[in-house]
Amino acid sequence: MQVAYFKMHGTGNKILVVDQRRENRSPPSATRLRELGDDSSGPGFDQLMWVGPPRAAGSVASYRVFNADGSEVEQCGNGVRCVARVLADDSQQTTSFTLESPAGQVAARIDDDGQISVTMGAPEFEPSRIPFVADGRSLLHRLHVDERSLDVSVVSMGNPHCVLQVDDIETAPVSELGPKIERHERFPERANVGFMEIVDRGNIRLRVHERGVGETLACGTGACAAVVTGRELDLLDERVNVQLPGGQVVVSWRGGSDTVWLTGNAELISEGSIDL
Repeated sequence: MQVAYFKMHGTGNKILVVDQRRENRSPPSATRLRELGDDSSGPGFDQLMWVGPPRAAGSVASYRVFNADGSEVEQCGNGVRCVARVLADDSQQTTSFTLESPAGQVAARIDDDGQISVTMGAPEFEPSRIPFVADGRSLLHRLHVDERSLDVSVVSMGNPHCVLQVDDIETAPVSELGPKIERHERFPERANVGFMEIVDRGNIRLRVHERGVGETLACGTGACAAVVTGRELDLLDERVNVQLPGGQVVVSWRGGSDTVWLTGNAELISEGSIDL
């Protein structure tokens, strides 16, 4: 059975969007997802966004998120911008709408400059809801990795994140520490790991080791996690430019229980079909 796809990127993050609002087929198995996610045996992606019909009044669609290793995750900030672009292009009129994600409702809008802004919900710092094993909530947690003691921030943006501050993003030990922190015993559902260099209060540089993927050119929820943890530490302003290897996004958060806004691009690479 063949289904059509859009291969896209959000700030360099490779996204496959499959629109199943009308047919509403089930997504492929984990084994098939791994084949499709590999450039040598499929179209290749970091995340696949499986779009289905809405389940609640007022929404235009729902979606599920799958990593290249076949695992299903709760949210993908770059991916939802790509979904919004596909749905907006399909309607040719809609520039503002609501989507349903596994992490909750997402508001999306197509801005006048062509950038796409989406809500990522309010951050969750309570360890049990991230989930992260700790005695209680804290701005910084001490994490032991091999012989190192690291002060890290932890937060959920619909998916678990661990953020480390580094002096220089170019020399940050992403490939060394990323996989170890991802699978650290204190993260029972694993974690995305962000390495953040603060340039000034309105600008950061960021590299992210994504859970189930490895280091990617960009991670939308990772950008949000970095900014909200920096805001909690009083190191960043309300609106922050986040420079990732694949380009720049803007994260805005007023604090408290307010939702986090993520703004960036969503570009079509190619179209095709996959065999389920």
